[in-house]
Amino acid sequence: MPQPPIPVAVLTGFLGAGKTTLLNFLLKDPFLADAAVIINEFGDVGIDHLLVERSDENVVEMASGCLCCTIRGDLIDTMHDLLARRGRGEIKAFNRIIIETTGLADPAPVLHAVMSDPGLLATCRLEGVITVVDAFNGMATLDAHAEAVKQVAVADRIVLTKVDLLEGREGEDMLFAIIARLRKLNPAARLLTTHRNEATAERLFTMGLFDPTKKTPDVQNWLAAEAYATGEKRGRRHAHHGHHHHDHHHDVSRHDEHIRSFSFTEANAISPQGLELFLELLRSYHGANMLRMKGIVKLADDPSSPVVLHGVQHVFHPPVRLAAWPDADHRTRLVFIVKDIEKPMIEGLFKAFTDQISGGADAFTDTTLSLNR
Repeated sequence: MPQPPIPVAVLTGFLGAGKTTLLNFLLKDPFLADAAVIINEFGDVGIDHLLVERSDENVVEMASGCLCCTIRGDLIDTMHDLLARRGRGEIKAFNRIIIETTGLADPAPVLHAVMSDPGLLATCRLEGVITVVDAFNGMATLDAHAEAVKQVAVADRIVLTKVDLLEGREGEDMLFAIIARLRKLNPAARLLTTHRNEATAERLFTMGLFDPTKKTPDVQNWLAAEAYATGEKRGRRHAHHGHHHHDHHHDVSRHDEHIRSFSFTEANAISPQGLELFLELLRSYHGANMLRMKGIVKLADDPSSPVVLHGVQHVFHPPVRLAAWPDADHRTRLVFIVKDIEKPMIEGLFKAFTDQISGGADAFTDTTLSLNR
């Protein structure tokens, strides 16, 4: 019997946000007792105090029962080595991999590694991205650092730390402001805080499409397309009326106005060839600025068996064909998190390929011409 894929979660967040402190807390939870953790390095505030035995210079066993290794050189090589040792029985079997990135890291290359390497694809599937945000310093960090904005934009879960430092009326205003900004950047991510013990392991690590304990994929929660649609409407209202409600002025270097998220649906099916060309055009014209894309698509060759898509910049996970639709909604649903790309451009391109009755060729030509311009 084929083994279910090993879910891989990426834990990210800017310097000082509290990633390692959160990881320390999570690894005490029995839910992660059979997890493997890959970190960039052991630090002074690292997880050293949880270590009980060094298997070798690369892999260690922790008091929680988890395995931990450091990234030595290339992440893909580290993951292959970990999986090979698991297969040979040199280390205990693990049922999840957690990758903790550096605070300055753009999460895209890490996601690329999991989604594009053929060897990893044979055994692993991306579960999702957890981003840690410092509630006290978060606004300034998002103003100054594009990496922090990307970390929030691609997240499936956002963990807000240091909320206890926000005191009084001013602290309350800061909390409302950072939550509003996170919601604008990523309206669909589930937002949890640490000060009320909301950020438990089970809540954080049951987020992905490839949960091996489930019989069918939870596409609706994974896509959360309705949240993006709501976020678009909220953003338009804010653009017209926001200046009446607050006098907070962001730094001119902030990147929020460039990064946006949106979703759209399509009842008509698309041919497999049309989908392939659509994805190729996305890569060619928008790859660098397409921070994340996910969706479920109705194909014309078998409308009863949709495919699941997942992409980060130029890299797309191989489409996964489902045996049946996971819910009653049989429309294509696509979600995009992008930088400096307007929704009508991508939506028009996709719909051009699904217009099977009339005007399809003209619509496609018009869209590609506008892309060239």
